[in-house]
Amino acid sequence: MSTAVPPRSRGRRTRALILDRAVDLFAERGFDQVNVAQIAAAAGAHPNQITYYFGSKDALFVHAAFLMFLRDAARLEPIGRRQRTPAAFRVALSRTALALPSLPAVVEAMSITRRRPELRTLAEQNLTVLFRQAEHYLTAILHRRGWSVDRTPEVEARTFWSAVLGARLIAESGYPGTSADVDVAGVLTVHD
Repeated sequence: MSTAVPPRSRGRRTRALILDRAVDLFAERGFDQVNVAQIAAAAGAHPNQITYYFGSKDALFVHAAFLMFLRDAARLEPIGRRQRTPAAFRVALSRTALALPSLPAVVEAMSITRRRPELRTLAEQNLTVLFRQAEHYLTAILHRRGWSVDRTPEVEARTFWSAVLGARLIAESGYPGTSADVDVAGVLTVHD
């Protein structure tokens, strides 16, 4: 008796494998140094499957960049939990966020969505996930430590991530300096 995998399950598996391999390749080489054929080969797929599942290399990159970024952003949580004072919390989160390896990729992905309106919903959905996760995390930290913020946790989370993304964008725009020159810790209002 054959236990054939249903086509829909095979399709989900192929799509996930393409995305995973794209994440690896884009993280290693960047957007411009990776082509569809390389991604397909790494995933054991055909190039037309990338078009079928994602529409374009741009769309696949946006998916991959946000997946990398959301995974990296989760790395901030244990770092923040180890901090014992609001000042240490603000500094540790800011420094770590600005050093996330996927930050340049997600800024580039957002740039692509600016030129490709059909991809904006994808960016909006992923930013919504980022902001919600950050809000839930911050709410838990505030409750656990007895700390406060001067605005709602929702606005605090959005402000923080907007400052992080903006700092990277400014640094990449050619303006002298680095993203570390922006006081991202200063936008956080966490206090006793």
